[in-house]
Amino acid sequence: MKSYSSVFFIFILSFSFIQAQNFDLIPLGIYGGRDESNLSAYLLGEKDKNEFISLDAGTLHAGIDKAIMKGTFKVSSDTVLKKYIKGYFISHGHLDHLAGLIINSPEDNPKNIYGLSPVIDILKNFYFTNGPWINFANEGNPPILNKYKYISLNPLEKFKIENTHLQGQIFQLSHGNPYIGSAVLINSDQKSILYLGDTGADRIEKSNQLDILWKSISPLLIQHRLLAILIEVSFPNSQPETSLFGHLTPALLQEELGKLATYAGKDHLKNLPVIITHLKPSGNNIDTIKKELQENNVYGIKLIFPVQGEKIVL
Repeated sequence: MKSYSSVFFIFILSFSFIQAQNFDLIPLGIYGGRDESNLSAYLLGEKDKNEFISLDAGTLHAGIDKAIMKGTFKVSSDTVLKKYIKGYFISHGHLDHLAGLIINSPEDNPKNIYGLSPVIDILKNFYFTNGPWINFANEGNPPILNKYKYISLNPLEKFKIENTHLQGQIFQLSHGNPYIGSAVLINSDQKSILYLGDTGADRIEKSNQLDILWKSISPLLIQHRLLAILIEVSFPNSQPETSLFGHLTPALLQEELGKLATYAGKDHLKNLPVIITHLKPSGNNIDTIKKELQENNVYGIKLIFPVQGEKIVL
């Protein structure tokens, strides 16, 4: 009887582990500047379905090629770009978060671009204009090619990501007040992943946008439905607060996580996967940032430093 109980217990554990893996996350670009072949872009989809939303699109083709080289994808780069990527979420209008979308648009298939209305306006008025680039979208200056459809969203609005089983909810961020950025909460089967574009700390930005976000997601953390947070840390702690330009340091990340802990309870942050994005590869910044994060991990989060092209299962 004891052996049967042991086998049953192992089966339940194995089943729970399998059930806990809801998402595939594939970093196509992880940095926040200088290396144009490796800029912010993360493919997120339900596990093993190859139906992805691209969370920002700073680098696409080079990242897809790196993922193929690492064995993450076993199909052509054209297949990934045209068939696997079902849409784009663009967090804000800076080139390091959307250059890959612009450059690859002639080879892409029709799909949606999701973003806050002011972000969509930047794409419409400054990129897809038939000036700096042909207008591949469905609005703006003629001639209009209608390859991409803009989905303009308001803060806190929920939306469906077409051609997937994913849903999203968008949040406004402050990326160098008054410049607007955003975050998106992606949901599937009662589980969620939170992705933040570039953001400054509320205290520095004189804003409450992150506070609104932390309060909104805290129930998911308490209910063990939030599987991971992707959040930027661009500079080491030595960066003067007057020269952050709407970004975080390791110390400021801890400061913001403290607010989340206030809403959700610090015990719910322990072992939470926190994926660090947008490190700026200048000098020894990256090594310094990683060391500072690891040495001052106040809440016991599970720090993950993504590698371009290597799949993370969540």
